Order: sequence, then structure tokens, then C-alpha cells
Amino acid sequence: MNPAPSPDARTGISPMTARRLILGSTSPYRRELLHRLQTPFEVVSPDVDESPQPGEAPATLARRLALAKARAVATNFPDAVVIGSDQVADLHGQPLGKPGNHANAVAQLRRMSGRSVVFQTAVAVVCLQTGFEQTDLAAVKVQFRTLSDGEIENYLQAEQPYDCAGSAKSEGLGIALLEAIENDDPTALVGLPLIRTCRMLRAAGIALLPARQEPA
Repeated sequence: MNPAPSPDARTGISPMTARRLILGSTSPYRRELLHRLQTPFEVVSPDVDESPQPGEAPATLARRLALAKARAVATNFPDAVVIGSDQVADLHGQPLGKPGNHANAVAQLRRMSGRSVVFQTAVAVVCLQTGFEQTDLAAVKVQFRTLSDGEIENYLQAEQPYDCAGSAKSEGLGIALLEAIENDDPTALVGLPLIRTCRMLRAAGIALLPARQEPA
């Protein structure tokens, strides 16, 4: 008989512990990405003020908000493993968030035209019951083409990415706005860096790729 898996020295929980998994986000993009892991999860909206603090760097803002979202949801579900995430577009140290409307999106794309932008995507995993808490950051460098006002207008009318940091969906028509993408986690630009997320979930005790149950 094989011995039971021993608890992780850092977290005190078994790597095979079955825990409730919650995505602390209402983003349809993060929800779609997390579905790729084929692990059951719930979605809970975090109640977090996403306003940047004075002088806060984009990477610091993304990390702070990701952790704040995970902690906010974990407060109501202390036995669950909770994922929080946030993305901030970093234009040479200036944060660009979700445009929210057409005029803001036009202004953002004009500013990014012909320039490189770093999309800072942070992820946090929290379980209050076990005291587990980790954060990580995936930086994705994106080079935008020089865009005409007509291209900007045509793109925004077609895709209306007003809920996306940086006003572009790289997984959709927004790829036509770009010259190059440099990153080490291909899902980070869409909104949730799955390679980092998987590593943190395993450390928190979520069993990914479990053995399939044979039908009776």
C-alpha cells in the first residue's frame, strides 16, 4: 500500500487535497482561460476599488489589485482556494486601464500607436484556512504598429474592446494592430497567465490533471 501524500512543508496541506476553487473575477476572458484546465470552479465578483494610488507603478498596481481581489473573496470563503488577477497596460511607466468607452479607447490607441507597451498581468492565489498566499507577475511586451485614425476607428467599431486594458483584444482582431509580442506565458496577454496560475494552484493543493475515473 502506498503511503498517503505528506503535507507540503510550506502550506501544511496535502498536494492532493480536494478544495473548492473560486475565480475572484467576473471577466469573461479569465473565465474562458481557466476553463482550459478542466477543473471545476466557481466565479465570485470581488468588491475592490481598482483606483491606482498616487505615483503607483503599473506592475505594483497590478500585483496589489490581484491580491486584493483574491483576499476579498477569500474572506467570505475561507476554506476555498481563490484566484485573483489584474492587468494594467504600462506605457513607459504610465498605467492604462480599461477604457470604458469609445472616446477613451481612441485616446489610448493613439497614445500606443508606434510604441511598445508592457502589459503587466498579475495573479494571486489565496486560501485563508491554510494560510496560503502567493502572487506572481507576467510581463508581456507588445509593439504596436503605427496606426491611422481610420484603422483605430474601424477596429473599435468592429470589436468594441472597452473592457480590455489597452483597448485591444490580441486574441481577436486586435492582433492586426500589432507588430510583435514578447512573453513567456502565451495566455498572460489575454488576462490570466495560466502557466504561473497552474504552478500556484498545485502549491495550494489543487490537483490538476487528476487520474480519470473509469466508468463502472
